[in-house]
Amino acid sequence: MLTRPDVAIVGAGPVGLAIAWRCASWGLRVTVHDPAPGSGASHVAAGMLSPVAEAYFGEHELTGLLAESAARWPRFAADLAEPAGADVGYRADGTLVVGLTADDVAEARRLWSYQQGLGLPITPLRPSELRDREPALSPRVRGGAVAPGDHQVDPRRLVPALRAAAERAGAVLRPDRVGALSEVDAAVTVVAAGCGAAALTGLPVRPVKGQVLRLRAPGRGTPDFRHVIRGYADGESIYLVPRDSGEVVVGATVEERADTEVAAGAVLRLLRAAVDLVPELAEYDLVEATAGLRPGTPDNAPIIGPLPGRPGVLVATGHHRHGIVLTPVTADLVTELIVTGEADPLLAPFTPDRFGKEPRWN
Repeated sequence: MLTRPDVAIVGAGPVGLAIAWRCASWGLRVTVHDPAPGSGASHVAAGMLSPVAEAYFGEHELTGLLAESAARWPRFAADLAEPAGADVGYRADGTLVVGLTADDVAEARRLWSYQQGLGLPITPLRPSELRDREPALSPRVRGGAVAPGDHQVDPRRLVPALRAAAERAGAVLRPDRVGALSEVDAAVTVVAAGCGAAALTGLPVRPVKGQVLRLRAPGRGTPDFRHVIRGYADGESIYLVPRDSGEVVVGATVEERADTEVAAGAVLRLLRAAVDLVPELAEYDLVEATAGLRPGTPDNAPIIGPLPGRPGVLVATGHHRHGIVLTPVTADLVTELIVTGEADPLLAPFTPDRFGKEPRWN
């Protein structure tokens, strides 16, 4: 006779697997349901941990959650390394935010002023100071800033590491698709299914398409820059994430669409902006062009907490652009809620009931 699990998790992306690992480490019986672990948004994600560069106007509470989770990342990565038997590509080189033209810099300065007003660590730099830090930057770059606390991790290394840690702690992964919550039998069910959470919970989670490129340094060497570079090139928003493996992730579009086709025009825009900022990228190999679907919400913030009208069901979804950086804090908050029955005050702005009427769930 099969033992009923204490916790069933629908979705084996980074958030679902991290919750499984944390819960199983507490001695809970955990089952994770997903026919293709790690095949969702995380497979396409660049892995930037950017509480500063991602701090936008009108998202004060979300910025606080991003900063809290980013602060937990060093310990989270270290805790994960031992049970997983591998590191996750965590790098603390910092981030440069740059503008190619005077208009680009003027637009960026508005955001830097807002971020500095929140007390976030970002420091404007002159063009010469930027190139002292990263000589590979184009001499056309007109200005920028450094966010030393904005780091990175490799999601394609993170997911297998989380899976290994969760299974070592005793979690069981089942390769089945959950079509309705009634199909799951557990004391607590956690819906961490990304865009799939909408059909299961009735919550307003929508797909937001992102197209991303992966380049590789010639001769399988390492990229000639170490910082994550984010910025604007003639109005085009762009990020460049260098990996020790020689890979550079270039992204990303933000489109209110639900297909995963790669468009030639998007590739052209991303490459043009990337080469405008770091000219040497024109000599790199183009090894992959992919598109994924971020789980967006009406206020761009995640949905974490009890599902209204459905006792025993928790939700951890809607992380949009921030799924990787928010993985540690989401896992900790959900696990604490399951283990103690008490919600951390950090959860208050992000619970499902903020959208008003009770959702229609399956």
